[in-house]
Amino acid sequence: MKKVQFEQLVIHDFEEKTFHLPVHGHTYYELVYIHKGSGVHLLNKNRFPYKKGDLFIISPKDEHYFEIARSTHFTFIKFTDDYFSGHKIYYEADAFISLTPESIMRNRLLKEVKLKMDEPCISILKNTIDNIVAYNCRKDIARSPLMFYQILSIFGLIKEAAAKLNIRIDNGQPEKEELISYIHQHIYEPSLIQIKSIASHFAISPTYFSDYFKNKFGISYRSYINDYRISIIEKRLVVASITLSQIADEFGFTDESHLNKFFKSHKGVGPKAYRKTKIT
Repeated sequence: MKKVQFEQLVIHDFEEKTFHLPVHGHTYYELVYIHKGSGVHLLNKNRFPYKKGDLFIISPKDEHYFEIARSTHFTFIKFTDDYFSGHKIYYEADAFISLTPESIMRNRLLKEVKLKMDEPCISILKNTIDNIVAYNCRKDIARSPLMFYQILSIFGLIKEAAAKLNIRIDNGQPEKEELISYIHQHIYEPSLIQIKSIASHFAISPTYFSDYFKNKFGISYRSYINDYRISIIEKRLVVASITLSQIADEFGFTDESHLNKFFKSHKGVGPKAYRKTKIT
């Protein structure tokens, strides 16, 4: 199900015990604020428990649904692509000129985590949403500079929340060369090339990193790491003076047995047998 909206800006404020829509996507963007209630927000493949004060962002490529546990008061702020583009005159000198609200809304990393805010941001967000709902009684709100600045301020709060979660929202995701350089530099330090570590280094959500890497390279991260490690071990094995114990220690294996198991699982033969075929 894909919901369509033609108006540039629509504000819906309501409370219900059962969510009125099935799992759906939209042709527009949504900011969803929870005034009260609890339940679970299903966003793409993620399940986020929600409560009073939570804020969710949904873009046209997303699908979502709310499983309501306790009667929930929502505010939905819905806008189309041309809402912000039609108001650029109001923020030409702002940092958003290179980081549009739409690009923030489309950022996949922000759909992998739940935004967290602390005071005074929690209160500022609540007051801003209340202002938006109150002003919604006016006609032609899509053309109102006052309404526009209220909504724009929410994105300032989102940027701050993302920064506290160490999430890059400037689309500054690492290029292939950066990733490869980091992997090759730390291939001998297993702890630093674990997904949790490398994702943290590049400020990418760990739950998103594997998909991001596969999209970039066409191979899974684990497969790339294993293939690269094997290729270096093969080079070590053709040097007779390097012992298996030294190789195991160099690559962070617990012992020769661990090295043997890893190598054999990928090459079909153990390192000793492989060495014999390469050294005459």
